[in-house]
Order: sequence, then C-alpha cells, then structure tokens
Amino acid sequence: MTDKKVALITGITGQDGSYLAEFLLEKGYTVFGMVRRSSTESFERINHIKDQVTLLEADLLDQNSIIDVLKESNPDEIYNLAAQSFVPTSWKQPVLTGEFTGLGVTRMLEAIRAVNPKIKFYQASSSEMYGKVRETPQSETTPFYPRSPYGVAKAYGHHITVNYRESYDLFACSGILFNHESPRRGKEFVTRKITYAVARIKQGLQKELLLGNLDAKRDWGFAKDYVEMMWLMLQQDKPDDYVIGSGETHSVQEFVEAAFSSVDLNYKDYVKQDERFMRPAEVDLLMGDTTKAQKLLKWETKTSFKDLVKIMVEADMKLVEHEIHAAKGKV
Repeated sequence: MTDKKVALITGITGQDGSYLAEFLLEKGYTVFGMVRRSSTESFERINHIKDQVTLLEADLLDQNSIIDVLKESNPDEIYNLAAQSFVPTSWKQPVLTGEFTGLGVTRMLEAIRAVNPKIKFYQASSSEMYGKVRETPQSETTPFYPRSPYGVAKAYGHHITVNYRESYDLFACSGILFNHESPRRGKEFVTRKITYAVARIKQGLQKELLLGNLDAKRDWGFAKDYVEMMWLMLQQDKPDDYVIGSGETHSVQEFVEAAFSSVDLNYKDYVKQDERFMRPAEVDLLMGDTTKAQKLLKWETKTSFKDLVKIMVEADMKLVEHEIHAAKGKV
C-alpha cells in the first residue's frame, strides 16, 4: 500500500480552502491547514471536517513560522489560497494587501526552497490581474492591467511564482481563477450580499438592497467545481499556469434578477444603487478563455450560472430561517 499523500492548505478556513480540504480528504490525502494565530476568522466552514485535518499556526508575514509549518507537515503539495482577498479592503489597506497577497507568496516559495524543493506548489492567481482588459476573452497570455491594490498584489504573486519556477526549477503553478462563488462565500462579496439579502427580503426582515455598479460583468462559476482543477494542475507532468472560468459573462444586474426571480420577487422593487459601493477604478468585463485547461487538464465547469444562483439563494433561505428560529429561542 502506498503512503498517503500530504497536502498543506493556506487559507483552509476560507471558501476555496474548505472545499479543497473536503476534496483532498475524499482523495485519501492527509490534510494540514495553516491558520493565523491572531485570526479573528471563524472555523465555521471547516467545522464538519475539523477532526479530519490538522491545523498549524503560522503567518504569511513571518518567514520562520512558514518554514516551521513546512518542516512539521512535510507536504507533497502546497495550495496557497491565503490572501487579503476582498478588493474594496485593498484600497483601505494597500500595504497590508501587498504584504499578504504579494510578498506572502515569495515567503512561501522561499520556504519551499529552504525545506524541500520537491514540494509541488499551487498559487491562487486571480482574474482581477487583467483589470482593464486588453482583449476578451482573457487567456493565459493576455497582458495584465490590474485596477486595484489587490489585483496588483495578485499580479506580483503570479509573476514571482513563474520566476521561481523558471529560476529554481520548482514545480510551481498558478491557477488564474475567474470569480467563483458558493454558499460559503463571505457576506461582504457582492454575490453573497445579494443572495443573503434576497432571503432576508423574502422573509420580511429587510426592505431594500444597496449595490454599486450593476453593469460590471463577471465570469462566475461554482467554487466547489474549481478546487478539482487546483488539484489537477499539480498532477501534471510539468508545471504550468491555467485560466479557470465558465467562459460566460454575466452582469451584476443579471445576477440580481436571477436571485430575486428564484423566490418570485421583482428586483426593481428592492434594489437601489449607492455611490458608496462604487470602486475608485472599476473592472468592467471579465471572461475567461479556458481552452488550455479543457484541453490539457480535461476540465470544465459543471454548474451553470442559473444553477449557481439557485444553490446560493436556497442555502441562504435555509440560513435565514435558522436565524429566525434561533432568535425565537427554538434552536
């Protein structure tokens, strides 16, 4: 019997980290998760698997702590999903965003070089790197033009991963993921903000939903589908970078319409635009060209846009019903 493969996931308590941990456990991996000691983040997304994973404390800002975690876990694969990942916050905390989302990648790559250069490394790159897009759809060769400190930091993380792969012959890959959502998305992100508000409005707990730019277009997919691709990239013979998306684009307004209509409501009765939610520099259109991933990884998204919205609204309807019962003292 072969030894179990070992994976280390940074950002394991996040949306992608929790789905990836589930996926790797099903594949028979031993899974370690890296968490920050000072993290105010809750473990609710991984509570159901917490007894199956080992959590180790370290910080992407602290090189020695990363090295210690690599020595303790001795992973075959590292999935670097940790970042300051909320775009609006990156304008308020641009330096911290650069430290975590950019330089944190370098610290992780340096730790791999120091501890075991044979470790396979996955970097979570982002479609936000394309920003003010130079061509549509966007592929692996489309030039980057990031429009937020987050996008700039992700572009640094992406290029430093390529640089270490070429300079030190590391098995280091980047997945350029387009927007991917789920019921585990944080409520500050626009898709989850919409579906949670829809559930609250349907239950009579909220009267309106304030949003920013309804015309922004994104390539939205289901996060649970996308974590399989992260794994597939590290199973290839050679390290490379891949665009992962649905290949379709939908506006925020389309998402809003689909969410409200799924509970038989007209969004026009509830949605208002608010200047406070407009970005200083908007990213107008993102759409991924996934030809390479389909061809080489034999991967494609399984969940349609409408199904994704439905999954999220149904989950939030259950959540809001639970919150109402809890408030009444029935739970």
